[in-house]
Amino acid sequence: MDGNGRWAQQRHLPRVAGHKQGMDTVKVITAAASDLGIKVLTLYAFSTENWKRPKDEVNYLMKLPVDFFDTFVPDLIAHNVRVNVMGYVDQLPKFTQDAVNRAIEQTKDCTGMVLNFALNYGGRAEITTAVQSIVADATAGNLTAEDVDDDLISSRLMTAPLGEYADPEVVIRTSGEKRLSNFLLWQIAYSEFIFMGPHWPEFTPALLAEAVYEYQHRKRRFGGLTNK
Repeated sequence: MDGNGRWAQQRHLPRVAGHKQGMDTVKVITAAASDLGIKVLTLYAFSTENWKRPKDEVNYLMKLPVDFFDTFVPDLIAHNVRVNVMGYVDQLPKFTQDAVNRAIEQTKDCTGMVLNFALNYGGRAEITTAVQSIVADATAGNLTAEDVDDDLISSRLMTAPLGEYADPEVVIRTSGEKRLSNFLLWQIAYSEFIFMGPHWPEFTPALLAEAVYEYQHRKRRFGGLTNK
């Protein structure tokens, strides 16, 4: 969800105004994704590197989940959307953790789309944590080198609870940027990438539908060949 700050600066507004507008966009796009029948919508909300930003901006970003969930959970329940959060949540301020945990608890019985927030998340850190857990099991004598395969590594990643939807089919990046920025480095091995020019606060359900339409017309070969 790139471009919140640039959207605000173009309008001579503080960067935090872009983040607020960006959260309003999340509400609109969540409903649109659910209506399209998308199974999991993962949103990269805050990376492990975002702590480097100015303190005032970080503090504002930490308060956003509180405002977001406190106002949006009834709509999520109405759309049968379940909240999931992956990342190093234990390192967030307690009031942020409390807001996240409330939303997870309040939507736990929803059976529709999963709204999966990557919050204090980084792909390299995730893989490092997974490797550490595997090494710990091996040191304890519970694993051998032969036990380590793709499935085992995937089972130790933060997306494991998403089951068959752990690896995204398509990754959309807004604001015209063309890089991964440490996002789901293991899981996107065969994802389709779609880069779109509008900043995230300008993103609309029509643009989401356009991205889905483009994805539907891609040929996914997973390293093999498609039948002619």
